[in-house]
Amino acid sequence: MYKIKDEWGEFLVRLARRAIEEYVRNGRTIKPPEDTPPELWEKMGVFVTLNKRHAPPQMALRGCIGFPLPVYPLVEATIKAAIYAAVDDPRFPPVRESELNDLVIEVSVLTPPEPIEGPPEERPKKIKVGRDGLIIEKGIYSGLLLPQVPIEWGWDEEEFLAQTCWKAGLPPDCWLDESTKVYRFTAEIFEEEKPGGPVKRKPL
Repeated sequence: MYKIKDEWGEFLVRLARRAIEEYVRNGRTIKPPEDTPPELWEKMGVFVTLNKRHAPPQMALRGCIGFPLPVYPLVEATIKAAIYAAVDDPRFPPVRESELNDLVIEVSVLTPPEPIEGPPEERPKKIKVGRDGLIIEKGIYSGLLLPQVPIEWGWDEEEFLAQTCWKAGLPPDCWLDESTKVYRFTAEIFEEEKPGGPVKRKPL
């Protein structure tokens, strides 16, 4: 059962775009709108992803940052994540104003992460590509991949675990180590069909 209504998802995507445009053009951080639905003031994890139009999934990414844990009200977290994805993702230069009309905005609202218990070798059986996102932690290292990522790349569960280890800066087989913590979560994902265009729920 969906927690986020379609109209709320559209609200968040529109909000993310406004936040990015205002910050890139004027250096200002917008405030949550007065018409924000009360439910969006609940604290939830969220990620904002920027994709370049007309690029295959493996080449489209232009920025992705968010908050895995529910530390901010969702409406505020979406504004923060959108701006950070546009200007603070260390993998990319800051988004330029000339790029704004070529970016498709995607918002993923996360459930709280839950630890995967049991023997490490059984971890692939306890996750499902097309449903779960992953967080891997070991010492000072951590990495997160959203549920849509393994689908876009065609990974199975073991490869998904290995790639999340790599994202954390760890060896790809670190998920087999008992000292490595693995968490799963789900997400409701909403994206523009085209830059500034209609917003749809993204099925996995």
